[in-house]
Amino acid sequence: MKKFNFKKRTIIILLVGAVFMTYSFKSKFFEVAKQIEIYNTLFKELNMYYVDEINPAEFTDKAIKNTLKDLDPYTNFYNEQDVETARIRRAGEYGGIGVSVHYTKKGIEISEIYKDFSADKANLKVGDIITSVDGQSLKNMDKEQLATFLKGVPNSTIKVTIERQGQIFKKEITRDKVVVNPVPFAEMVNEDTGYITLTRFNEKASSEVKKAFRKLEKQGMKKLVFDLRSNPGGSLLESINICNFFLPKGKTIVTTKAKIKKWSNTYKTTNEPLDLEIPIVVLVNERSASASEIVSGALQDYDRAVIMGKRSFGKGLVQRYRPLTYGTQLKVTISKYYTPSGRCIQELDYANRDKNGKVPKFSDRGINAFKTENGRTVYDGGGVLPDVVIETSDRNKATEALLKSKAIFNFATKYYYENPTIGSATDFDFKNSDFNTFKNYLKIDTTFLTKQENLFKKAYLASNKNRISKEYKNIKEKLFDVKIEEISKNEDILTNLIKEEILHRYFYREGVYEHQLKKDKTISKAVDLLNNQTKYSKILSSN
Repeated sequence: MKKFNFKKRTIIILLVGAVFMTYSFKSKFFEVAKQIEIYNTLFKELNMYYVDEINPAEFTDKAIKNTLKDLDPYTNFYNEQDVETARIRRAGEYGGIGVSVHYTKKGIEISEIYKDFSADKANLKVGDIITSVDGQSLKNMDKEQLATFLKGVPNSTIKVTIERQGQIFKKEITRDKVVVNPVPFAEMVNEDTGYITLTRFNEKASSEVKKAFRKLEKQGMKKLVFDLRSNPGGSLLESINICNFFLPKGKTIVTTKAKIKKWSNTYKTTNEPLDLEIPIVVLVNERSASASEIVSGALQDYDRAVIMGKRSFGKGLVQRYRPLTYGTQLKVTISKYYTPSGRCIQELDYANRDKNGKVPKFSDRGINAFKTENGRTVYDGGGVLPDVVIETSDRNKATEALLKSKAIFNFATKYYYENPTIGSATDFDFKNSDFNTFKNYLKIDTTFLTKQENLFKKAYLASNKNRISKEYKNIKEKLFDVKIEEISKNEDILTNLIKEEILHRYFYREGVYEHQLKKDKTISKAVDLLNNQTKYSKILSSN
């Protein structure tokens, strides 16, 4: 009898639970439907009665993006043009003229020329501004409109008007099939050490890394420096393929945990490796993210490579594209990923912003220890911490503001036109005196303002300017001096970035890598470590 009553109670509890879950689901569904209906009725009323005309597409685009802004920065809405741009970025191929660009009020400003593509053949230069295409002025157009002008069918032609250093001229350019190689440079550092740099994890990443590896093998490579610095990531599957080059078949590379069960997966290597013995140093920095951290984290957890550089960015989130109506898409964060040892390297806790919108760090609540295959201790808490940390100055807020501005880009353009030649890429140097020239240049550059300068400028413009103009000038100069003092603390970082921007102007991206191969201190330290196999092995051992 007792057994029967127990069963009866169990069935009742299960029924109550099922009813509660069904009610909860229906309640949640009703709430979603209710909010959509509210938005629909509001939109119709505005469109019908608002005194000025409303652009429905622009209005909805802004509304959706405002809805998503309080989530993580990787969950995004893509309109039709955004979808095409994202597809190009993943595929690494498109019809265009072979440039990277900035969008400005004047038009499309060229930020990089790809060697041997149509813009290069037409003698366009970094810093040129395309002000019209096929007679259509680009002045004051928004980014979405400007993005459509240069892309098109390969072999089609466009007529462009160019503004360069105050001069105006016209060009006719034929579009190419532009292929963006994610491995733009792979060469031997010395007789037995190879160097491969991977800049993104697009659909060509693993095939290009494999091709570069085989090429260097034929040239006598016995050790490898694999550079993932400033690589923002990309395809999860490509990162697994690249790990598989250096790890045995059947090894777990990454585990994802999602709200939807079918999106929680364990990904393993499925192919035979390229090489299980070659010593490897992987370079990372604070801008190495996502797929870069999957590769560096897995190779670290299996003690397969020494990780060198700065702590990586700390993006332990996985996104997936979900199709929406009318050719639009949602890129949504669906899961967190974990390295083979169990680490989640996500740095920022977007679900728990404070009342001011500040995002806390997971590491603020403490970090956890994990073990590599050899028994070495590694940690979570945001990013992959290198086995060998390269010390540089820590970026301060003034430097961050400088890097978000176009001041370095504009300075490099000015430098290029004032210096017709600079010798070879490998010999070029940006000395302390050049850095002083850059600091003086900032007196005339209007793009770089700190938060304090912006606030002070707004206060001045809102005041009786005639009565305080003298005081304003004095305080403005003092704020500038403080700003210069702050960025000078990061001279080591800024010198390298300015140098790279200048080298781009003369020798394309290839010249930057040629220079780094000979002058980059981190690459040099990686080569030294690979030459000291006792030290290399000791780092990877449990002792």
